[in-house]
Amino acid sequence: MAKVVDIVGALHVITGGRTVSSMEEVERGDHPFVILKSSGIHGKSVLEIPGLIYGDPNKVVRKVAVCMTMTELVIELAGATGVDAVVAHHPIADAASCGGVTLKNYLDLYDVAGLECHEAFHGLHPGIPFLHGHKVVKGSISYGGVHGNIMFVGRALPDVDTLGDILDRLDAYMALEQDRALLAEERLVRGIDDIRETSVETKGFIHLGARDSRVENILHIFPHTGFSPENLRQAVEENAGIDTVVASISRVYAGHELIKTADELGLNFIVGNCHVMEILENGLPLAYALDTLLEGVEVVLFRDRVTSTPVKKVGNTAMQTYAKEMSARHLLGKNAMSEV
Repeated sequence: MAKVVDIVGALHVITGGRTVSSMEEVERGDHPFVILKSSGIHGKSVLEIPGLIYGDPNKVVRKVAVCMTMTELVIELAGATGVDAVVAHHPIADAASCGGVTLKNYLDLYDVAGLECHEAFHGLHPGIPFLHGHKVVKGSISYGGVHGNIMFVGRALPDVDTLGDILDRLDAYMALEQDRALLAEERLVRGIDDIRETSVETKGFIHLGARDSRVENILHIFPHTGFSPENLRQAVEENAGIDTVVASISRVYAGHELIKTADELGLNFIVGNCHVMEILENGLPLAYALDTLLEGVEVVLFRDRVTSTPVKKVGNTAMQTYAKEMSARHLLGKNAMSEV
C-alpha cells in the first residue's frame, strides 16, 4: 500500500528533485525552493517548503486530493470524503490554511496529511503558455533576480493569429460554457438574478488592441509575482519582435503602469486566465502525474468556486431572520453574550 512518504517521492520525481526530503534540509537554509514569503507586514510571513508539511510519513494513503490553496473548507471536504492527504499548490500556514486555528489541531482531528509544492512546481511544463496560444521560446522563474517572478517569451501557435483567437481558445479549453450554465442554474434555483461567480466574471479581455490585432511574438507575464514596468522594458529590449503582452493568473486593470508602459512601446496587451483557473492549468496536470505515480491511490481535484450575492438575498427567510436578529441584538453596540 502507498504511504505519505510515497507522495513525497512522487513530488520529487515530478519536480525533478526540487522538493525537500527532511526538515534538516530546511534548517540548513540553503535549499533554493525553501523560500520565505513576506510583504513586510508584521507577523504575516510564511516559509514555503516543497514537500511534507505535516503528517506521519508512514501513514497509509488510499485517497489524495490536489487543491490550489488549503483552507478549512478543503480540510472539511477531505475529512468528509475519506481523503488521507492533501497536496496544496500554495504554501500552507497555521491559521490561514485551517480556519484560524493551528494546523496540528485541525489535521490531526481528521487524520489528514498536508503537503505543498509551489515555486518548486513552477516552470516544469509549458501548459499555461500553450493554453494562451503560444509555444515557449525561453522563460525564467526568477526574472530580474526576483525568485518567483515568472516570465515566458513565446511564438504564437499556428492556429493563433489574433488577440481574438487567444480569447476564443481560452474559452474553449477552460470549458467556460459549463461555468456559465452552472451559474444560470444557481440563479434559477435561488431565485437571485444578480449572483456573480469568479470564473465567469474574470474571463479574458483586451486592454490594448482589438480582436483582429495580429499576434506573433508574445511576452507572457504574471503581475502578482512583482513583474514591473522596468521588467517589461527590459524584456522587450532583450527579445526583438515582441508585439503582445499576455498577463495571466493575476491581472491588471485600467490605469496600471504596466498597461501604460505597453502602450508606450506600441504593444498589444491582453489579460488571460485569472487565478481561479490555475487549479486546471497547474493543478490538473499535477493530479494526473500523481495518479500515474501512485499505484492504487485514488486522486481527486478540489476546485474552489466563489460567488457574490447581495447580502439581503442570501439564504431563505429563516436564515435572513437569524442574521438580522444576531446583528441587531449583539453586533450594533449592544451587550455581547456574557461569559459562562
